[in-house]
Amino acid sequence: MPGTLPLRQYDLVLCDIDGCLVSEGQEAFDLRALALVREHNRLAVERGDRPLVTVCSGRPQPFAESMCRLIGNMLMPCVCENGAWVYHPGTNVYELDPAISPAHLEAVGELSRWARLQFGPHGVTQQPGKTASVTLFHRDTAYLRGEVFPAVAAHCEAMRWPFRVSMTWLYINCDLTHVSKGTGLDRLLKGANLPKSRLAGIGDTTGDLCIAQRVAHFACPSNAAAAIKEHAHYISPKPEAEGVVDILARLVG
Repeated sequence: MPGTLPLRQYDLVLCDIDGCLVSEGQEAFDLRALALVREHNRLAVERGDRPLVTVCSGRPQPFAESMCRLIGNMLMPCVCENGAWVYHPGTNVYELDPAISPAHLEAVGELSRWARLQFGPHGVTQQPGKTASVTLFHRDTAYLRGEVFPAVAAHCEAMRWPFRVSMTWLYINCDLTHVSKGTGLDRLLKGANLPKSRLAGIGDTTGDLCIAQRVAHFACPSNAAAAIKEHAHYISPKPEAEGVVDILARLVG
């Protein structure tokens, strides 16, 4: 990584977005806390005494790109759409996982059309901006979890579509089975040439276990799910972005 100095213990922090930098719900951004993350990144570049923060998220590429700009990361790539994309903020290069074939994208289209016809009349919507996955939302999370989720999982299995169907706090994610945050991170880290010993991570759900497995130090905000807290070296007493700021302060050399 350009500008890396030996005085910091870690070179890079891999941070989830929803539930960490921002709420997964409709709450406004905590701009005060995000400004502190941006200041952290500014000092990481200027002083080299702390790791730079990038994002690893299931969010579509445009959202992840916006978060990188907001927190002042214009140097290191980020993982978007649960690993489908690796985006390079500094060069504006978009890399779709080369393991995603035209046949895979056709299956994504078929699933999207089926879900729209099957659940659209019941108020289920699809998160815009995704290329190689389908994310479903309904304002009644109990309905989404109890009725839509099992129906989607069963239909994907019956159709032999290559999808991993999972629930977040508020969404159903349908991702290609061979693509994940983990495969995206592997692509990012191979290009960055950073060993596990130089990495830290932040996450809030079991979907972030792939981050925990690839870093030397993993931390969670207080709102994290109990199952992922079990893998944390540190759990902040503060939630979401405030928790991230607290975690980052502990990583300053």
